[in-house]
Amino acid sequence: MSEFNDTGMPEEEQIAEAFGSAARVTLAPGPREVYESAPEPDQEWALPEGKAWVYLADAKKGLTKPVLIADGFNTGPSDLDFSWEILERGPFPFIGELRKRGYDVVLLGFDERSASILDNARAVKSAVQEAIARRTGSHPLTVGGFSMGGLIARYALARMEHDGEEHETELYFSFDSPHRGAWIPIALQSFAHYIRRLNAAFSNQMNSPAARQLLWQHISEWGDTPETDKERVEFLAELERVGGWPRRPKKIGVANGVRSGAGNGIAPGERAFHGRGLAITGTHLYTQGAGEDQLVAQLRVVTLRKPQIRTSQLPEIDGAPGGFLEGFGILADELDKIPAIIGLGSEAEIREHCFVPAVSAVALRDIDTHEKLYDPFPENSEDSELDEYLCAAQNEGHTLVTGELCTWIMDRLPG
Repeated sequence: MSEFNDTGMPEEEQIAEAFGSAARVTLAPGPREVYESAPEPDQEWALPEGKAWVYLADAKKGLTKPVLIADGFNTGPSDLDFSWEILERGPFPFIGELRKRGYDVVLLGFDERSASILDNARAVKSAVQEAIARRTGSHPLTVGGFSMGGLIARYALARMEHDGEEHETELYFSFDSPHRGAWIPIALQSFAHYIRRLNAAFSNQMNSPAARQLLWQHISEWGDTPETDKERVEFLAELERVGGWPRRPKKIGVANGVRSGAGNGIAPGERAFHGRGLAITGTHLYTQGAGEDQLVAQLRVVTLRKPQIRTSQLPEIDGAPGGFLEGFGILADELDKIPAIIGLGSEAEIREHCFVPAVSAVALRDIDTHEKLYDPFPENSEDSELDEYLCAAQNEGHTLVTGELCTWIMDRLPG
């Protein structure tokens, strides 16, 4: 039986239909729309769980100096146009600069970007083997990835070594990858699950295998207590079983956050999002506060109930140094695409939150306390599990492709 009253608000079925046709609430970095197609690749490889798009430095020479770059977390299959937009048409033309230096770029995509890291690692393994088989000469491989792609590549190479399989990789790199975990505010996760009956896409993304493995704290239902999900525990155990890291290649990584300890300016306990339309008035989402019984969300979508979501013993992580994601902003923008008559108009007073803390991206510390998140660290720390790392000069968007970070990586590629 419907909980709606006679206020003139559309029926639940109408709201769900409008939601499904107009809004696409999925959290991922980069542009929401791509208006120009990527150029045709020189080669395309079919892989288990995915595919590879190959852009050669010199078509006459063929594949000679492969650089394999794995895609990151999102929903659905990898999109070449989207990857090209981020890697080539942003602040720095990474693909073009690699090719100018004589390197062949192999973009690794997945059939389902929210699938298990362990499953998608099969695509990376197959791409490595394909590159070795197709390569002219014996130049070593470079293998890495952006965000979750860095974790997939890390596991794939470590697993190959553990199983006695050759990968001929001299350099491994990660680009703002959450080696010690990523963060989506509990406020956003709870909202995703609360609106599941209207549109399940957001909840499905938050409950996907990849999200459960990536996120330091996760909830499966809107009223759950945050915890490290069982799938993350099992993934970390499997990663440890195969050695944790590949041992043969040099391991480098970059972070879109600073090492100085300076946060991104987002204060704890501040309202980041609120509903303005009739169907969502009463919804308020807040940035994460520390301490006991912290209010992070009040939820009201269509129904008259207004449950409150509270957390305890979580650090002030939304404002931590690191690569940020416009999670609150994406939610508001997508809801505002729904016709106003449906009543889901929203506003994000604070658009972003830390997604991958800097200490996670450089594999230095866990992210479970304020001190671990905010304490500064040196340019090179022996405590990092990487052989070498670079942090951005300022906190910036997660996986933002800048000349600062990309040039540093390119200067370390096998000659």
